[in-house]
Amino acid sequence: MSAALQVTAFGLALLSTLFLLLATCTDCWMVNADDSLEVSHKCRGLWRECVTNMQDGVRTCDQYDSILADHPVKIVVTRTLMITADLLAGLALATLILGLDCITFFKEDPRVKLKMCYGAGAMLGAGSILGLTGSVWYAVDVYVERAMLVSHNVFLGVHYDFGWSCWLGMAGSTGCFVASVLLTCCLH
Repeated sequence: MSAALQVTAFGLALLSTLFLLLATCTDCWMVNADDSLEVSHKCRGLWRECVTNMQDGVRTCDQYDSILADHPVKIVVTRTLMITADLLAGLALATLILGLDCITFFKEDPRVKLKMCYGAGAMLGAGSILGLTGSVWYAVDVYVERAMLVSHNVFLGVHYDFGWSCWLGMAGSTGCFVASVLLTCCLH
């Protein structure tokens, strides 16, 4: 049972880490939702803003001025939290690989392998909290921005909702949390 649980946790952690990495690197954290003419599809990400022309499929992206330039707080905080979550999840995967019972490294001392699995679970838990905080922070900020415009009767023609990159960040963080629970609470 322990080996099956470890392999399940590893598979979930691997998939969740890939989701977190994709969420951090992709550019659709916010997507336009009011383009009634459907002439273009606009996505804003942590690193750039992209517009796809729906008629000819041409996609153009504008990089933000500089990574170190003044950006909205939601972008800076989300970048920081997501990058830290990515690093923790990657380190947890490396630690978990060494702690798996099916890997012969440290085979002579099973307590060390168990501690490595617990450590990987703790790192995944920390990464999941940071990733979920970053994703939810961004989503809530998008929602609040939209609510403020509506409450002040401001109509700009286009408003943004959170996009698939934000959902991917939330899914990856949740998967890391479940893998952390499997490794820290269920593995005896």
